[in-house]
Amino acid sequence: MNENLNNKEAVNKLIELVKGIHIGIFCTELTKTPIQSRPMSVEDVDDQGNLWFISSATSNKNFEILKDDQVQLFFANNSSSQYISIYGHATIYRDQEKIDELWNPIAKAWFEEGQRDPNVTIIKVTPSDAYYWDTKDGKIISLLKMAGSALFGNNPDIGVEGKLNL
Repeated sequence: MNENLNNKEAVNKLIELVKGIHIGIFCTELTKTPIQSRPMSVEDVDDQGNLWFISSATSNKNFEILKDDQVQLFFANNSSSQYISIYGHATIYRDQEKIDELWNPIAKAWFEEGQRDPNVTIIKVTPSDAYYWDTKDGKIISLLKMAGSALFGNNPDIGVEGKLNL
């Protein structure tokens, strides 16, 4: 089933999926192959659907964003069969107040001087396009529906997908 969502409903779906998955693949240099990608943990998704990450000023990702701010993010939760692809533009910040807000103990592993480390930056991704896939009833029910469909030859109503018009 196809269900495109608009405005606040689209933002709410994005927030729901990203917060439920939390770690995604962050891709840069989208016009080159191979596309540069790495796993990244989302520190926050705000009410407008912007995604916030902690990153090092000396990382390849930051250098790549300075050359071309277009990014693609992929999130997958295989256990619940939920997926989202987000295209947007990244902005790098050095705002200490925002760093303090987003800081968590795990980030310390990447920065010797903690949240006051001069290399700590924040990346804000502002989505401009997104597409999602989601099961309607959860993975177990969806698997049962697929098995029933295989046995009885009908089309299962197992999920929904659509464009998020943000």
